[in-house]
Amino acid sequence: MVLIAAAVCTKAGKTIVSRQFVEMTKARIEGLLAAFPKLIPTGTQHTFVETDSVRYVYQPLERLYTLLITTKASNILEDLETLRLFARVIPEYCKSLEENVIVENAFNLIFAFDEIVALGYRESVNLSQIRTFVEMDSHEERVYQAVRQTQEREAKLKMREKAKELQRQKLESMKRGIKTNFGTSGGFGSSSNSSYTPSTTVDVVTAPSETKPTSHAINTQKRGMKLGSKGKDVESFVDQLKSEGEKVITPTLNNIQPGSKTPTIKSDIDDVHLRLEEKLIVRIGRDGGVQQFEVLGLVTLHIGNEKWGRIRIQLENKDTRGVQLQTHPQVDKELFKMRSQIGLKQAGKPFPLHSDVGVLKWRLQSNDESFVPLLINCWPSEAGDGSCDVNIEYELVHTNLELADVNITIPLPIGCSPSVGECDGTYTHESRKNQLIWNLPFIDSTNKTGSLEFNAPRAVSSDFFPLVVTFTSKTSYASIKIVDVLLVDDDSPVKHSAEAVLYPEKYEII
Repeated sequence: MVLIAAAVCTKAGKTIVSRQFVEMTKARIEGLLAAFPKLIPTGTQHTFVETDSVRYVYQPLERLYTLLITTKASNILEDLETLRLFARVIPEYCKSLEENVIVENAFNLIFAFDEIVALGYRESVNLSQIRTFVEMDSHEERVYQAVRQTQEREAKLKMREKAKELQRQKLESMKRGIKTNFGTSGGFGSSSNSSYTPSTTVDVVTAPSETKPTSHAINTQKRGMKLGSKGKDVESFVDQLKSEGEKVITPTLNNIQPGSKTPTIKSDIDDVHLRLEEKLIVRIGRDGGVQQFEVLGLVTLHIGNEKWGRIRIQLENKDTRGVQLQTHPQVDKELFKMRSQIGLKQAGKPFPLHSDVGVLKWRLQSNDESFVPLLINCWPSEAGDGSCDVNIEYELVHTNLELADVNITIPLPIGCSPSVGECDGTYTHESRKNQLIWNLPFIDSTNKTGSLEFNAPRAVSSDFFPLVVTFTSKTSYASIKIVDVLLVDDDSPVKHSAEAVLYPEKYEII
């Protein structure tokens, strides 16, 4: 077949996206697209119309048309099959079939169209291959992103160090200024004899006092607001850190009690908190076989009070699958190997305060199907009436895991309304997204298997892939557990909180 062009247009005839595959003038292709709405017959079930020179093959998509323009000598059956693939590609890159959404994703659609047709001839590809080809990245891009992320991390570190230095200087100057001011018997005193900076003068003037400031003191305050930039620098650094998700403790002054010379500083006192996070990346073929399996784990530590900075973390490792463990460079590796404890090489130094610090990470890769915690088996069977009977079942292989809020998303052909027979759990048909979502609130050893059966009209077996699985779990895949937190000095236990989470970053049956 020779495919001249592919387009998405409204039922009123407005062209949204068009891609031509053979040499043709712009005026010619615009004329062919403009003539299409006038040629659509009314009251017929045909999805093609012919002129003296070309054939239009089209398929309705809600308020839009997917349109192919081919030569009259092309095979109509191949045309319809190609049209079907084009119609499946559009919702793959557009969340809804609205005109503005199509326009926003026009370039992705054009790239996908180019994977289907080359020089007017259909390529032997399916939807999964198209997705892979379009998403392919380059080595140069990965290098650029890595360099950029490194630069951003270095800039954040410098910013945090600068903010801490400015905050420390501000606190020291505030203390010096308040002692000098409240130590004199003449009220606030003259600004010419003060030893603190203009920004400190502002803080002192705004502090509660029974003595009214003189006009000279007010003038000093105005000059402080104008010239003192140190406080503003601190605030700008702190605001920028907070906007990027960093936790910054800002000191605040209590009301100064009578007779006191220095302010007291408030700070939020947090317990020692540990977070164990694991990500799963799984890709399984529809006919079996693991294409990709990877587990990435990380333990982070957050300390909110400096008196708990010098600690060691006791872990329990019951892994038997060969998980590759790696500690932070500042962590004592011998201590971890001998006693499964995480502590700093220099025991006299504390862990950083008020920040999430990664202390241990691990990785596991395999192509062994027994490593996959949840197996999904999808069996579509094409019936003689053009419909498909689909049977899907799950099996929890690792019964020590407890999976919550499990969602298995099954793609459907456009306009398909499935008829569900048996279903363990619940299901939701999202017609706008053309998908069926099978929900299981909880999967563990008591309900480690289950199934879903439904019938889909006007469908073929390849329409129901890829399946996407999501869930959450509070149990560790790698069987690594946080047992206790101990002080370095006397091994006494420290009050702490811990959380564990396991979730799939990508879990597909393709």
